[in-house]
Amino acid sequence: MAPKPGEMLHLRGNALNAGDPVALPLTQSSMYHLPGATDGLATYGRVDNPTWVQLEHMLSHLEDAPCLSFPSGMAAISAALFATVQAGSRLLIPSDGYYVTRLLSDRFLSRLGVEVEERATTSFAEGGFEGFDVVFVESPSNPGLDMIDLAAVAEQVRATGGVTIADNTTLTPLGQRPLDLGIDVVVSSDTKAMGGHSDLLMGHVASRNTQIMEQVEEWRRVSGAIPGPHEAWLLHRGLETLDVRYDRMCASAQVLAERLATHSAVRLVRYPGLPGDPAHALAQAQTKRFGFLLSLTLDNEDMAEAFINGCPLLRPATSFGGVHSSAERRARWGDDVDPGFIRLSVGCEPVEELWQAIEASLNAL
Repeated sequence: MAPKPGEMLHLRGNALNAGDPVALPLTQSSMYHLPGATDGLATYGRVDNPTWVQLEHMLSHLEDAPCLSFPSGMAAISAALFATVQAGSRLLIPSDGYYVTRLLSDRFLSRLGVEVEERATTSFAEGGFEGFDVVFVESPSNPGLDMIDLAAVAEQVRATGGVTIADNTTLTPLGQRPLDLGIDVVVSSDTKAMGGHSDLLMGHVASRNTQIMEQVEEWRRVSGAIPGPHEAWLLHRGLETLDVRYDRMCASAQVLAERLATHSAVRLVRYPGLPGDPAHALAQAQTKRFGFLLSLTLDNEDMAEAFINGCPLLRPATSFGGVHSSAERRARWGDDVDPGFIRLSVGCEPVEELWQAIEASLNAL
């Protein structure tokens, strides 16, 4: 079920008592007053925090599923994987998805007896899923923006007895709903659009599978991979404007993608909202919005760097999803992309002002 943003804004407010603060209080404490029996009480800062409770209440509303928060997107991915794999498990991951997921799998899980295999997003379903205990998908892929048929993968993996995990960072619960499509577990880096202001590191795990969520909670509690209260408070505040920010960002990305596709300096544009994009048909069927990320490829590395650094309304920075539009040449991090490939994250600037700055920088090449 799609979340109702207006209802989300009043989740806490409708439960307030007279005189309670409307804004969420920040509980910054590692200890709790515990005279006598401790049943049902907050006990220790690694286990309980009232600010987390309110944040996870809002996240659960967005996902329409139980949620747990984590101190980064990779902490959320780690929790989901450690809760679902064990020695002897076979894990399938995208070869062209977020590279740190591959590093975690190759350098750590494989050393613990997990067999890791990789497939490209565009051919992910080829070969089937028989024998895989966990299948991790990312759609759209980061940074290539290729897509996977999530419902088909979920159905096929479930039929073979496996578990599916989907990284939904790029589209958020407002743009795509993997759990509604049959995916077992969703992970997200809330550092990106969910927080939206480039001032925190956070992530979350969501699932309607009670057993998996119990294992995720135990991993968080025992490993100590807990969010800080202040970061949880910041994310809660960021989520209150997610609907407004996300709508602006997606609408602007569509405008920019269409104009970039006709500019003479641009060799290739990838955006699921373009009718000619390889992911367009699947995006139409599977997503609620086409997202705020797009890519453009220029002729070479020097042109790409000159374009990014010459545009005053683009921040040359890694990560994405903030109110400030940002761009980076992904080959510098080792992604298997063209040297002139640029990932562009569209922010909340007025779209005409943003386009004028982008166009001027392209024209100056």
